[in-house]
Amino acid sequence: MRIGGLLKTSLIDYPGKISAVVFMQGCNFRCIYCHNTDLVYPEKFGSTIPEEDVLEFLKKRKGLLEGVVITGGEPLIQPDIDIFTGKVASLGFPVKIDTNGSFPGTLEKLIKSRIIDYIAMDIKAPPENYKDITGTAVDFNKIVKSVNIIKNSGVDYEFRTTYVNSICTPHAAAEIEKIIRGAKRYYIQKSNYRDSCNITPDKTEMMIRIFKKSIKNCNLR
Repeated sequence: MRIGGLLKTSLIDYPGKISAVVFMQGCNFRCIYCHNTDLVYPEKFGSTIPEEDVLEFLKKRKGLLEGVVITGGEPLIQPDIDIFTGKVASLGFPVKIDTNGSFPGTLEKLIKSRIIDYIAMDIKAPPENYKDITGTAVDFNKIVKSVNIIKNSGVDYEFRTTYVNSICTPHAAAEIEKIIRGAKRYYIQKSNYRDSCNITPDKTEMMIRIFKKSIKNCNLR
């Protein structure tokens, strides 16, 4: 388990809960707008935090924290993520997992183990733009599989997309809507990336109108 960081208190990472955030090192994507490059590129990795230290901290915060977020990087790239997540859940904390959706088998294993309570999955782009955004070849079938697993899991969830200019179009929004059609919740996210889409009120209204064809809860974040 490669834990690269620990945010002891967050009011924004787990919807409706005061949480701690555990950051895992390693990711199979190289997204152009990534703001956690020290968790993605091995040459930028810092020293790791022992798993035992994180668990000991969480034990001391029982009754104060309302949840734990496990993020990255890409947390599901960790071969023992299910074991660590199970340990966190056994302390009585609701657990939120952030994922890029490229490990549907691991995701399904976590869901079936009933050790996660919320899933946030990034939909990076419509299929034809995935490589442009992620910087690597992606098996899009795995992305679709993860979407379907999440939608049918019974676990609370959200999908979200960070918009840059190349995908800030009605066509891109319509293609993404097809992928997550009927989802419970979807967020349109802004980015500080230099090519970030200027999400004007007109563009926001356009995108929300497209997604609300099938998704009632669609908002700008």
